[in-house]
Amino acid sequence: YAEHLSREGENLSLVLQYLYTNHRDVFDRILHTLSQRIPGVSSVEAKTTEEGRVLLKFKDGAFEDPFLARYVSDGTIKMLTYLVLLNDPEPHPLLCVEEPENQLYPSLLEELAEEFRAYAQKGGQVLVSTHSPDFLNAAELNEVFWLVKKDGYTQIKRASDDPQLQAYMRDGDKMGYLWKQGFFPGADPV
Repeated sequence: YAEHLSREGENLSLVLQYLYTNHRDVFDRILHTLSQRIPGVSSVEAKTTEEGRVLLKFKDGAFEDPFLARYVSDGTIKMLTYLVLLNDPEPHPLLCVEEPENQLYPSLLEELAEEFRAYAQKGGQVLVSTHSPDFLNAAELNEVFWLVKKDGYTQIKRASDDPQLQAYMRDGDKMGYLWKQGFFPGADPV
């Protein structure tokens, strides 16, 4: 088994097996959240084969037999991986995630952003790079930074330092909409 996800997450089945055996409450919470987000998923099992490999099997309520992970959508696997990462019983002090929007339905991004925020509020630092207005719409003013290349250098801009962004956010606007409208100087989404 493995206690933590590897950098690329290829040991997901081993970590799930560890959580099932040693942190059943965490495993159950992950499965409950996954079943709320992915219609039909009713259970996930990490099964050890005779050769000693650990395979993930997904049960869908509409089918009698479970599916092996290779027959499940990339988005389902990715959401499960994020849930395992964000519910680690011994969280990492720093998470860096690149483009979490890939392979996920836009409607899931707000909840995922909230989970990254909750992770950070428990003491971890979270850095997310995204090109998704939907993900950005879930962000608060003080959580958003963007990079601007100028004269061979990269500058970091803070959304909370921009008076115009502050005013729009006070009026109830959302960061992703503002980005799409060009209010992040030097970070044109087009």
